Amino acid sequence: MSNIPSQAHEIAKAVRNGTLKAADIFASFATEIKKRNPGLGAFTDLTLGRAEAAATCIDEKCARGEDPGPLAGVPYAVKNLFDIESVVTRAGSKILRDNSPALRDAALIERLDNAGAILMGALNMGEFAYDFTGENSHDGNCHNPRNPDHMSGGSSSGSGSAVAAGLVPIALGSDTNGSIRVPSALCGTFGLKPTYGRLPRTRTYPFCDSLDHLGPLALSPVDLALSFDAMQGKDPEDPICADMPDSNALNGVEEGANGLRVALAGGYFAQGGQPEAHEAAETVARALNASSTVELPEAHIARSAAYIITNAESSAFHLDHLRDRAADFDADTRYRFLSGALLPASWYVKAQAFRRWYHDRVLELFQDVDVIIAPATPCAAPKIGQKMMTLGDGSEVLVRPNLGIFTQPVSFIGLPVVVAPISREGELPLGVQIIAAPWREDIALRVARELERSGVARAPVAK
Repeated sequence: MSNIPSQAHEIAKAVRNGTLKAADIFASFATEIKKRNPGLGAFTDLTLGRAEAAATCIDEKCARGEDPGPLAGVPYAVKNLFDIESVVTRAGSKILRDNSPALRDAALIERLDNAGAILMGALNMGEFAYDFTGENSHDGNCHNPRNPDHMSGGSSSGSGSAVAAGLVPIALGSDTNGSIRVPSALCGTFGLKPTYGRLPRTRTYPFCDSLDHLGPLALSPVDLALSFDAMQGKDPEDPICADMPDSNALNGVEEGANGLRVALAGGYFAQGGQPEAHEAAETVARALNASSTVELPEAHIARSAAYIITNAESSAFHLDHLRDRAADFDADTRYRFLSGALLPASWYVKAQAFRRWYHDRVLELFQDVDVIIAPATPCAAPKIGQKMMTLGDGSEVLVRPNLGIFTQPVSFIGLPVVVAPISREGELPLGVQIIAAPWREDIALRVARELERSGVARAPVAK
């Protein structure tokens, strides 16, 4: 792939100006996927016939002088909870794999295809998206390209792994409690969790409706902005999809961070992680000339409330599966759903009431700041199969639920976040959250691009 760019905006530019053919780009990425995926477990399904036909169509458009789209010839892949026409939507499970294939693509796939992107297949994920590790007993574990003995993170495990390995320039994932941000951090990619309701979830398999988001992972903030712009727009089939003016993120991503008021998250976010996770956030804050430290009020309660809402909603959705096919769940997922099914309804009501209070208090912070910086995960990627980890205070905690300690209080109220990867010589990467006010993905992307440009954040392809 030496003559093929690794980043989406470079590929699209080359196809649009005639320097490269979409068919050659497809062939190069298809070869790399076939060679490297068996050792990574990033893809579960390939759609190479469809992709090759799309590449041919793009080249024909270019030959006729037609506009091939802003993502012309860019390969991408999606978490296997997105419907792909003629592919079974499994959501990482055994239970769904005997279902009929999807009859139509998910809305975001249709939008990326209309922009000229080329779908290469579906990606591995945690079962029913209830996972932070990337371990899957049905489809096999997903490996971290930075070190295949280590976790990719989840639940958008294949999305993080495929992008970090350079198998696709862009991948789509979902994020309920951190499932885009955790794999972005552990695999060393950029990732965008948009504002709740910004992108439609139409024809995707749900996890927790009141918390589910969709978004892209990529090797650069420019590619996040390019794909984000192509996917925006209200969809009446998703009732929570907001009728907001499109944010032209790509045009603004080069503006830099000058004039933005940056704060470092303190309190809850300054504790609980290993020292290097906090040091990464502090390094980013210094690079951005952060002028203050802020505390998200009662963030520890927000995390607990997020767990209650997640457990209650997801277990109710899977109640029939729990009754009829309990043995076909991964044991960890089954026990989480069973515990959720036993939660008192009053707990769920109280958690939602607290959510409204917490939302209003956190939004007050954005009267004085534009961006809040926080760690993305409490540590770098643990080893596959590792059950316990040691936090900075010496406490031993379970890996699976605690990789999301810093992401859950943010997605709980739907704030937009970009994860910026912090590379470390000879060490696995760490990730830092760039948190903005609702609907200001453009600001978070500007900050991420500034960090990339200054060399503080980068996402090299892992070979």
